Amino acid sequence: MPERLESESRKLLGRLREALASDSEGQARLNRVVDLIASSMQAEVCSIYLFRDAETLELCATQGLEQDSVHQTRMRLGEGLVGRTAKSGSIVNTANAPAEKGFRYMPETGEERYSSFCGVPIQRLGDVLGVLVVQTKTERVMTPDEVYALEIVAMVIAEMTELGAFVGEGAALSALHQKPVVFRGTMAQEGTSAGKVYLHEPRVVVTNPISDDPEGEKARLNEAVEVLRKSVDNMLLGARSVDAEQGQVLEAYRMFANSSSWMRRMQDDVQSGLSAEAAVEKEQSLARARLSKSPDPYLRERLHDLDDLSNRLLRILTGQGEDRSDMPDDPILVARNIGPGELLEYGKKLRGIVLEEGSVGSHATIVARAWAIPLVINAKGITREALNGDTILVDGDQGIAHLRPDETVQNAFRDKIAMQARAQERYASIRDLPAETRCGNLISLQMNAGLIADLPSLEGSGADGVGLFRTELQFLIRNQMPQRGELSALYDRVLNAADGRRVAFRTLDIGSDKVLPYMKPNDEPNPAMGWRAIRVGLDKPGVLRMQLQALLRGSAGRPLAVMFPFITQISEFRAAKAEMDKAVDREIRLGHPIPAKIEVGAMLETPSLAFAPDAFFEEADFISIGGNDLKQFFFAADRENERVRRRYDTLDVSFLAFLQHVIDRCAATNTPLSFCGEDAGRPVEALCFAALGLRTLSMRPASVGPVKHMLRRVDLTEVKDVMDAAIAKGDQSVRRAVSDWLVYQV
Repeated sequence: MPERLESESRKLLGRLREALASDSEGQARLNRVVDLIASSMQAEVCSIYLFRDAETLELCATQGLEQDSVHQTRMRLGEGLVGRTAKSGSIVNTANAPAEKGFRYMPETGEERYSSFCGVPIQRLGDVLGVLVVQTKTERVMTPDEVYALEIVAMVIAEMTELGAFVGEGAALSALHQKPVVFRGTMAQEGTSAGKVYLHEPRVVVTNPISDDPEGEKARLNEAVEVLRKSVDNMLLGARSVDAEQGQVLEAYRMFANSSSWMRRMQDDVQSGLSAEAAVEKEQSLARARLSKSPDPYLRERLHDLDDLSNRLLRILTGQGEDRSDMPDDPILVARNIGPGELLEYGKKLRGIVLEEGSVGSHATIVARAWAIPLVINAKGITREALNGDTILVDGDQGIAHLRPDETVQNAFRDKIAMQARAQERYASIRDLPAETRCGNLISLQMNAGLIADLPSLEGSGADGVGLFRTELQFLIRNQMPQRGELSALYDRVLNAADGRRVAFRTLDIGSDKVLPYMKPNDEPNPAMGWRAIRVGLDKPGVLRMQLQALLRGSAGRPLAVMFPFITQISEFRAAKAEMDKAVDREIRLGHPIPAKIEVGAMLETPSLAFAPDAFFEEADFISIGGNDLKQFFFAADRENERVRRRYDTLDVSFLAFLQHVIDRCAATNTPLSFCGEDAGRPVEALCFAALGLRTLSMRPASVGPVKHMLRRVDLTEVKDVMDAAIAKGDQSVRRAVSDWLVYQV
């Protein structure tokens, strides 16, 4: 950048700092800002448009246009050149604005006298807050140096808007992070909770965007970048000692940290008058705006790397976000995404979790289910809107988070939580009673678990045992493969905690959305139907054998139940069972005790297994229907896709007919059968499953009480009659018929 322009840029920023520091109202500050920019840029017009709502921009200050149009001129997102700038997050720079496609003439502004137009988005971390516009009478395109200067100014305006420097009357000048906001995401774990926001990665606030000491700021920037690079190098050294694949990922990470172009751009920003922190955030915002629109998924993924590096650098420069001693008593964790190890560090003190990303089968979801706390995922934008300490209500039943809710919403939410608490009290009174229906059928209600910390819930929930113990969490929370001795000790503790109750251990179920940090991820177009679960175990038998040995040793002579996930055909089951036989033979040769009884079962999660030869049902000691996966494959509806997953009902007559087929086949061979999944824990679904003939249901601990309460009230023969009548009538689902019938059973 030419030295003269650097000097002019610093002068302008210096005058802006004085204007922003003045003891005046927000509107007066804005007016002074546009005056200064117009004068500095030698332009007849400078205007600032800010959003008054998510879809509407409002002219908030101008030098050169008619003053009566301020707070009167508005346009929709995408409308006119201003709306186009805001929607695209990109600069519009033209010598002849009226000739541009999409130009909209606003007669009340008096802009017909001006020809050129340069619109620069006022954006912070990818969020466009408004548009800075410069216009001239003569036809001219702003030079790259002039555009760069406007970007610098727009960045400062964005920071000061974030800090509340322009708060005034009207929606467009209202304070940020103050209004109620509703985030509609995806339900990942049911339940409701109220609390205070606790950000996993607190946003760094840049309070000093302008500096008059470029050399001093450069020195601060260089020192901070050196600290960052050393920390990345240390991370890389640690990863190399563990796994080459993770090292390759971090090599790319280090490449970003050592990028000379990134460093050069930040130094140029500092030379122009920005502080080191503001320079980092400016480049972060521009990169976000650019990379987030890329059609290349690899580049979009690299945006996370750049974001993380920028945030680390900002924390080094400011010292913010290092202290985690300020967690509130009722924390709701808000994060972009989070790994299982990081989540487990928070412990059970969390009241709920809201993530911008995530998936319904991810390790974060597994932990949330284990802790029985509500989880909402895909809540886009919440990490940029929420502040630590904000009131937040999490409705996991609906997949909604209410941030800073008004009193009406809070009252309604309190009523809902109170009703749930009263229901739990009722369920506690039947905790030790059997789930026996009025017609005398006894249903075994079991719980799902994945953490040793879950097991105390076994006693309190009233469950008969553990129908599914997910073993992958112990693999996911580590940076290297766990040792056999560690796993056998863990499985021993699980069985001790179960205190004689049956525990069905599912072998390692990885792949799809559960990728081990020390295994090479597979670039698969549809990972849910790809290399996962037992397919990984059979292709990498060393891991499967090690786990089976750990399970045998952890049993310490007690009965052991093991089931293999995602079995699709008899040959896979036989191959997996052969590995168990080999492991047992080896333990005997080594003189180790073997379980008093070994049950080897399979998860039925694909329709194909329901049509396996009779020999499969005869050879399997038990079968567990994995409802979550089975439903997505049966209906060809990706459970990660909110647009399709809710379209299909578990109580659809075709799905119930399929379940009946499985139940009949197991009955013919006397093979024990259970249903495991979210639907087993929903009272109406559980009731219908029992009416079909399922006698074992496995669910999250908190669902045992409601399901038991429902089952003890009904006669399954009557329920089956209601279902049959709905089917005979041609209903698509039996849900309405059963729900209507239940109204009269209270």
